[in-house]
Amino acid sequence: MQTEKVVDYIVNWLKDYATKAGVNGFVIGISGGVDSAVTSTLCAKTGLDLLCIEMPIHQAASHVTRAQEHIAQLKQRFNNVKDTRVDLTPVFEEFKTEVSLEGKQATVDMALANTRARLRMTTLYYHAGLLGLLVAGTGNKVEDFGVGFYTKYGDGGVDLSPIADLMKSEVYAIGEYLDVPESIMKAAPSDGLFGDARSDEDQIGATYPELEWAMTMKDEGKTANDFEGRQKEAFEIYMRYNRANTHKMIPIPICEIPNDLK
Repeated sequence: MQTEKVVDYIVNWLKDYATKAGVNGFVIGISGGVDSAVTSTLCAKTGLDLLCIEMPIHQAASHVTRAQEHIAQLKQRFNNVKDTRVDLTPVFEEFKTEVSLEGKQATVDMALANTRARLRMTTLYYHAGLLGLLVAGTGNKVEDFGVGFYTKYGDGGVDLSPIADLMKSEVYAIGEYLDVPESIMKAAPSDGLFGDARSDEDQIGATYPELEWAMTMKDEGKTANDFEGRQKEAFEIYMRYNRANTHKMIPIPICEIPNDLK
């Protein structure tokens, strides 16, 4: 990958899109992970307004520390960057008092995790509407088009996706080029939706290098029967998520009424 040229391309794409849309810049949620760090730095390099928002909900301390370190670095490097913090923990806790928490614990936990993501999406769009900004998504290619590892209408609810055509390894390469803080570059990827430090690998059962490999193999027409051992296991994990989350990666189904019924 021609990292410098890719960075310039994305920055120019962002600037062009925002200018044509007649908006002032971008808003982005900062999680303390490499995807949001890279995306926010790319947005900052446009010279347009960038609002970075921390949105903790019982957040792991390590995530908060990394997010704050990154925001401080961005503000030092770019004079077009502002930040704010919206503590959504009270909102989340109040929401829990108004809904049923009955059912299998794992199911309830997942529903609440997705609720966290959707509260954050609502917060980002509130500020976007207030300030004339676009909500910039932070999903990479493996998450958005491989395993669908995001929340529908949560972190998947965005106006544009600057890094969605980049594999996770390519995001890391750009992060290194952009001088993203070392603490973020070395941290295990995590969605931060459960209030603890569990990683994406803990949840998925495979690493991003394995998922990238599996995504490439699927594109080449391979099946699980072409592999053995850990490769077969990783491929099957990828395919299980890919099938289960297809509904996130395709347009919303529309019931088209036949003309003779109209």
